Amino acid sequence: MSSDFESYEQDFAVLTAEITGRIGKVPKLVGDEKKQMVANIEKQLEEARELLEQMELEVREIPPQSRGLYSSRMRSYKQEMGKLEADFKRSRIAYSDEVRNELLGDDGNSSENQRAHLLDNTERLERSSRRLEAGYQIAVETEQIGQEMLENLSHDREKIQRARERLRETDANLGKSSRILTGMLRRIIQNRILIVVLAVIIIFTTMMAIFLSVRGR
Repeated sequence: MSSDFESYEQDFAVLTAEITGRIGKVPKLVGDEKKQMVANIEKQLEEARELLEQMELEVREIPPQSRGLYSSRMRSYKQEMGKLEADFKRSRIAYSDEVRNELLGDDGNSSENQRAHLLDNTERLERSSRRLEAGYQIAVETEQIGQEMLENLSHDREKIQRARERLRETDANLGKSSRILTGMLRRIIQNRILIVVLAVIIIFTTMMAIFLSVRGR
């Protein structure tokens, strides 16, 4: 199940990187080119939302003990999605200095403005890439911690099961010991009763012998 989530996760990372690059190009475009770019970005944003929905469905199928790890990753991706949508809205109404100068009939310093905006877009892409890498690294570390926790829980469960088996064996041994002690006590009581009966018989026989002896004289 987590493999499906990670596959969607990789697709989401690639898709959002492409969206980020295209959003940076929107302010430089005008007319039909801008409309086409906006339409493409809207389509990709819809694909990204569908990926998030698929990832949420996968998270619901993950066992409760490790679901929290993936839920935190989902919150991070949703925040990133919200930022992309906000950047897209701003880019639709923004114009680069080059386009603004072209619309106003001013061609001065266009090459310098173009270079500045290229650098700005490059830095934005690098920041997005770094965030994705940091997020992925955190996700990997979190998954490793989750696996260790699951392994520890499995070991603890085995220890508890072994302890229960030992308790059952102890109970069985105690039951046997109790039955043995009960049998021994019963035999002791029987032996004492037999001794008392024999003693009574011996005393009675002795008394009868003495009585018969005295009478015979």
